[in-house]
Amino acid sequence: MPTGPALLTDRYELTMVAAALADGTADRDCVFEVFARRLPHGRRYGVLAGTGRLLEALPDFRFTDEDLAALREQGLTDPRLLDWLAGFRFSGDVDGYAEGELFFPGSPVLTVRAPFAEGVLLETLVLSVLNHDSAIASAAARMVTAACERPCIEMGSRRTHEEAAVAAARAAYLVGFASTSNLEAGRRYGVPTTGTSAHAFTLLHDDEESAFRAQVAALGVGTTLLVDTFEVDQGIRTAVEVAGPELGAIRLDSGDLPTLAAHARELLDELGATRTRIIVTSDLDEYAIAGLMAAPVDGYGVGTALVTGSGAPTMGMVYKLVERDGVPVAKRSLGKPSVGGRKSAVRRHDASGTATAEVVSNEAVLPRDGDRPLLVELVRGGEVCAPATPREALAAARAHHERARGAMPAEAFALSRGDCAIETLTA
Repeated sequence: MPTGPALLTDRYELTMVAAALADGTADRDCVFEVFARRLPHGRRYGVLAGTGRLLEALPDFRFTDEDLAALREQGLTDPRLLDWLAGFRFSGDVDGYAEGELFFPGSPVLTVRAPFAEGVLLETLVLSVLNHDSAIASAAARMVTAACERPCIEMGSRRTHEEAAVAAARAAYLVGFASTSNLEAGRRYGVPTTGTSAHAFTLLHDDEESAFRAQVAALGVGTTLLVDTFEVDQGIRTAVEVAGPELGAIRLDSGDLPTLAAHARELLDELGATRTRIIVTSDLDEYAIAGLMAAPVDGYGVGTALVTGSGAPTMGMVYKLVERDGVPVAKRSLGKPSVGGRKSAVRRHDASGTATAEVVSNEAVLPRDGDRPLLVELVRGGEVCAPATPREALAAARAHHERARGAMPAEAFALSRGDCAIETLTA
């Protein structure tokens, strides 16, 4: 496992640095911007996530003796490059949208100003973190919408890389998930954790009743019993018989969930367990959750669809040089053009406080009533502007997302394919 983020970098970043050191351009003052050219097909907004994780990693972006030895083993032996890397410390400035903010095509979600060699070296790490976390947060936000204030539980750890699982749990909690099954996300970020038992625990015992009695003895009657290992009706009857009418919840993990949930509710009520909740799992995504809106379901456990971005595992963000020594620069590649010059951005609102447009400009946007500047200072002179613990940063991002989300027009949250929730204007 890497001891720091320095080698979580594409080799071509180092070859560019080596060439720039050799020809004297490494110290040119440059501005890089991170943006998405487009959103995943039919999505109406994206959610920026991962900024807090990036700021956590930045102070540790150093090349140790072990890192440099690894580079030599891979054929990177240029003495000038290795000497420069040995002394590397990021000294530039970073601005960006607050974590949890909603974004749209062309939104300058992160701006890095630094000497070329320093700025280009951050590209891979920045894009790796922001593309992954923003994809998860954007999908999770749609699931929260579909759940209509019923709690969602993140439980996708076994469906992705072990570190991606922690980041996914963080991103899901940021946009409103209630808890996670991932213990490291609980330790590192303070995300509430939850979990009871799987089918294996039932099969371990001689019969379902013995398994339920063991779980209730360990966790109390407020626990959640998994009732579909064998036959659902009998599982529910056994669960109520063992735990009594104060049983906390049952979980359904297979079958026709809307029909099963309706039948389970009727049976629970018949047995006097009127306050026992029904939790459903089993390959849920935002559409499956929306399809359960009319069912008597009290919570959702989401795994695979969440940690894979529900069909959009990356946000397609790019990291482009837009200014060199104060001169705007842009690429004109067919289908992949960029817009030169450093950008400013504001969110425009009507008199009721509802967002109406995003204004992106190479100049300072002339403010109007209701405009909210979107770019905030994150790093100055290589130092994080408002240092926070990982838990504090996540709590702030969650609160910011709730505020930003509350200002969006209602149509932003439709799950059907459509245009962006608000228009992006260039000035």
